[in-house]
Amino acid sequence: MALTLINSIVTWVLKKRIHQMELFMKFPIDVQNELLLSLINQAHNTEFGKNHNFTSIKNYEDYAKQVPLSTYEEFEPLIERARKGEQNVFWPTPIKWFAKSSGTTNAKSKFIPVSPEALENCHFKAGKDMLCLYLNNNEDSQLFTGKSLRLGGSKQLYEDNNTIFGDLSAIIIDNLPFWAELSSTPSNKVSLMSEWNEKMFAIVEETRNVNVTSFAGVPSWMLVLFNKVLEQTGKENLLDVWPNAEVYFHGGVSFEPYREQYKKLFPSDSFRYYEIYNASEGFFGIQDRNDFNDLLLMLDYGIFYEFIPMETFGTSNQKIISLAEVELNKNYAMVITTNSGLWRYLIGDTVRFTSLLPYRIKVSGRTKHHINVFGEELMVENTDKALALTADSFDVEIVEYTAAPIFMEGKENGAHEWIIEFKNPPKDLEKFAEALDLNIQKLNSDYEAKRYNSLTLNRLKLHLARPNLFYGWLRDKDKLGGQNKIPRLSNDRHYLEELLKLN
Repeated sequence: MALTLINSIVTWVLKKRIHQMELFMKFPIDVQNELLLSLINQAHNTEFGKNHNFTSIKNYEDYAKQVPLSTYEEFEPLIERARKGEQNVFWPTPIKWFAKSSGTTNAKSKFIPVSPEALENCHFKAGKDMLCLYLNNNEDSQLFTGKSLRLGGSKQLYEDNNTIFGDLSAIIIDNLPFWAELSSTPSNKVSLMSEWNEKMFAIVEETRNVNVTSFAGVPSWMLVLFNKVLEQTGKENLLDVWPNAEVYFHGGVSFEPYREQYKKLFPSDSFRYYEIYNASEGFFGIQDRNDFNDLLLMLDYGIFYEFIPMETFGTSNQKIISLAEVELNKNYAMVITTNSGLWRYLIGDTVRFTSLLPYRIKVSGRTKHHINVFGEELMVENTDKALALTADSFDVEIVEYTAAPIFMEGKENGAHEWIIEFKNPPKDLEKFAEALDLNIQKLNSDYEAKRYNSLTLNRLKLHLARPNLFYGWLRDKDKLGGQNKIPRLSNDRHYLEELLKLN
């Protein structure tokens, strides 16, 4: 009875936020422009603000003229100064926390500043909004009669000073208010363990007898945890372990290659999947409707958005546009200005808009993780969907994959070369490759045009990965767990060649 009452009270409190969301949905450009001027006003006395004459900026057009587009590499010297204790470099409040990027293959890690404002008004606010939107769509939810099982990263102290770095998930866990820990499992102590295999065992032991009603984490790594739960409990599915589970909040990588596996783990039509879009740099989008996989772009989290049409990206004609200028179903590289002091920062993700009233998006890939060697403009969104369709028709399950170009040599056509790890491989790999190739053509007209009569591209080449190939590759790079991701697509053969050697 007491838990039901708590559930009702918390649900009522969270749902009060809906009216504020309706404001930015109704007046998106006004909200964004006001936010931009607020960020500029807050930072006008910082070194960056003085160097770019923030006091003279009156509108978006002024901002676009006076502040250049920046990448991490260009911004890094300022971040390093902040990490060494300098204040007021690019943001007025002291920055203690830095989210260490989980780039799978980067030899050099990125350290993204996380200000107190970003923690409170972006990440924590988004966590509450995620619950608010889910509860608003599911009136009879009993979410708060149980706990949320979260899978986060680990942290460590930066050696030379008072700043702390770690996975963003770990930073958030370490800063959560006490009431948030009471509603979550496992404990902070277990959540922040650094040794991955030991941590997996500890999470299973601590959560298997808890009344878990929701889950949050990256699909690929949650799958590892869930399989360990079944292994250690001997149960057939996860609803036998947690009968009151009702929703999984997922993000970080596309859910498409994993969807069928999750349906078997949670064999119930009433179990919900809610997608979120967050990164070290900020929290950007939340699924706001049941049974839709696009995301409401959140416009009042202290993040101002700009976009680069992918057809001009990286060219001499590159053009940066405002939110007011975007069009439906075009791929854009996303540029953000944040309340952690990242100014016109190229985050590296690509999105496309599925709705303009309100603004809803789908994450289509990464600016670095696509294949466009032959003009095929192949995005991760295409390959994830094609792979899911093909796997379904062959009744197989995918663990991981990556693909790269086979470059033209002499009179030989190019092609794409894939390596896929299956949970249960298809009986005929060649037929699977043929079907996958056809599904990519159906989803990407540029690829279809290049494949026509094999004039430019031959059919894709497919390798069967041995069991645990990708897991071992990540382990060798000390990249197990948390938010680390496999690069799905690449314009060069670096990742593929490493995996083929290990295979």
